[in-house]
Amino acid sequence: MPLSWKLVIDSANAPVLADFWAAALEYEVEDPSALVGQLLAAGHLGEEAVAEHRGRKTFRGYAAIRHPDDPFDPTSGVGRGRRLLFQDVPEGKAGKNRLHIDVHSEPGGLDALVARLEGLGATRVQEVDRGPAGRWWVMRDPEGNEFCAA
Repeated sequence: MPLSWKLVIDSANAPVLADFWAAALEYEVEDPSALVGQLLAAGHLGEEAVAEHRGRKTFRGYAAIRHPDDPFDPTSGVGRGRRLLFQDVPEGKAGKNRLHIDVHSEPGGLDALVARLEGLGATRVQEVDRGPAGRWWVMRDPEGNEFCAA
């Protein structure tokens, strides 16, 4: 049986980076506010562990996004499919990513995709042209994590 997994990305501001990637990938930001409320009411979670982002109570230092077509738990908001979890860490990004996301455009739509990603806060780093194999852009998200737009 295949294992369930998620990609975890260290961040300086998890909710803001989750917003960027949700818009970039057309995913949904998970809403854990019902679960947070239940845990607060039961005394299982202290106020220091809670933050508010875009009017929702969230777990401080964490935010996740999920594919809109995948199943999710309505109580926790946690996706049960394609999912990215962002977690705040104290140290800053120190070097090149060893793992990155590739965002694919529709055929002939690379320029429009790159412009849309820039509008969301990404920056272009380098265009790569592999001749018949095609071209793509190495880009950075708002926290400097490299990714490719192809």
